[in-house]
Amino acid sequence: MTVHDVARRLPDIRVLREHCRSMAVLEAILSPEWESRRHSFDDRWSEAESMASMRSGSGDEYAIVFSAAGAYVRGFDHESPMSPYATEDGPWPGVVDEVPEVFRPYVLEPAFTDEDGMPVVTACMWRETVDDRWKAGTIDFPEVTTEDPDGAGYLFQLLVDRSPEAFRRWAEDYHEVPVGLEAVRHVFASRPLTEDVVRALNPGIAVADLSQDIAEIGFSTS
Repeated sequence: MTVHDVARRLPDIRVLREHCRSMAVLEAILSPEWESRRHSFDDRWSEAESMASMRSGSGDEYAIVFSAAGAYVRGFDHESPMSPYATEDGPWPGVVDEVPEVFRPYVLEPAFTDEDGMPVVTACMWRETVDDRWKAGTIDFPEVTTEDPDGAGYLFQLLVDRSPEAFRRWAEDYHEVPVGLEAVRHVFASRPLTEDVVRALNPGIAVADLSQDIAEIGFSTS
């Protein structure tokens, strides 16, 4: 799977934003310590933008910026042969070359570049509000044995398979705790967060303990 395969399978911007928001809420419940979470969502990343993010803890990550213009997706797989650190020539040709002008500032956004200002990216997608699909650049992928040369299949697996079952499988493996499927379904449906749902996922916390996270994520409790 490459970024082109992922782009064909992503939902519209609104659905993707709410899915990312839901995953962040679930992780906030499962892991009260922010450092241990993999998925986050900042509803007020700036005055006009929100951002979903994932960090693996071993150097792999993605960020999705949602704005009035649409959405911009940046992913980085540190083991990809398309890593700018592997090529030593910056981003792999085609990965960010065709990013529309409205999203160009994100390519060089300090949060998405290294200390030398180089974009840290192996996979990139975007969708303007007027678009009817997600887009990615024209890329000549390296001739390697891996079926996931840019890391897109690995990075965006829970954005391609957005089922509650897929998230539960991943969460039980990552957090090493049982995860109630009905509670996941409740959150994925964007229903208001309740004490019963929170305790079904983590008996050690209550809704009140999540107030700061809920406010940052922008999830409803009523």
